[in-house]
Amino acid sequence: MEAPGSGRELGSVPRYLGTAEPPATGWERLKELWHRDELQQYPEETLNIIRATFSGAVIGWMYGGLPAFQHAKTQYIERSQAEIFQNRLDAVQSAHRAGIRGFIRYGWRWSWRIATFVAIFNTVCTGLSVYRNKTTLSHFVAAGAFTGGLFRMHLGLSRMAGGSVFGAMFGIPAGGLMMAMQKLAGETLEEKRTRERRLLHEQKKTRLNVTEHGLEEIDIQDGTKEKDIEKIQELLNLPKNPLPSEDRN
Repeated sequence: MEAPGSGRELGSVPRYLGTAEPPATGWERLKELWHRDELQQYPEETLNIIRATFSGAVIGWMYGGLPAFQHAKTQYIERSQAEIFQNRLDAVQSAHRAGIRGFIRYGWRWSWRIATFVAIFNTVCTGLSVYRNKTTLSHFVAAGAFTGGLFRMHLGLSRMAGGSVFGAMFGIPAGGLMMAMQKLAGETLEEKRTRERRLLHEQKKTRLNVTEHGLEEIDIQDGTKEKDIEKIQELLNLPKNPLPSEDRN
C-alpha cells in the first residue's frame, strides 16, 4: 500500500505518454521537427533533408570526380611518354592509379560543397515551411539567397551579394519544380503533414483515454482491496470467544 502523497492520483497519466494536443505555434512545430516519435522515427521532412544531402554528395562526387579521372589519366599518359614500363599492363595500371587519385581528390572537393549547399538550402526552406505551416516560392528564394550568400561571405560583401543573387535564382526553378511535383502527387507536404499529425494525435488521445479508464479501474480495485483488508483487521481485533471448559467453570 502506497504512502499518501507518494502514490498515483486517480486518473493520473504516466509522463511517457505525452500530450494529445497538436503543436499550435511555429516554434512548437520546429521543435517537433527534430524529435523522434513513439516509434523512434524522425519526421518525413527531416528524412527528406538527409536523403537530399546524401544525393547531393553522390552527385557532386560524380560531377567532380569523373571529369577529373579522365583528365588526370590523360595528363599522366602525356607526361609519361618518355618513361619506360615493364609491360603494357604496368603502363595501363599506372594511368588508372593516376585517374583514381584525381577522382578521389576532385570528387571529394565537389561532393562536400554540394552536400553542404543542399543541406543548408533544404534546412532553411523546410524550417520556413514548417514554421509558417505552408509552402510558397518565396521560401525557396529566401533559402537560396541565404545559402548562396553564406558560401561567398568570406570573399567580401560584393561576392556575398553575388552569391545571394545566384542562390535566389537557383531557388526559383528548384521551388517551382518541387511545387509542381507536389501538385502532380495530389497532396502537398503541408496537407500530408497535417493529415498525419491529426491521425497521430487522435491515436494519442485514444490511448490516453483508454489509459485513464484503466487507471480508474485499477484505483477502484485498489480501494476495494483496502476495504477488505480493513474488515479482516477488524475481525482479528475482536475479543476471543470463551472455550466450553471455561463456561463450565
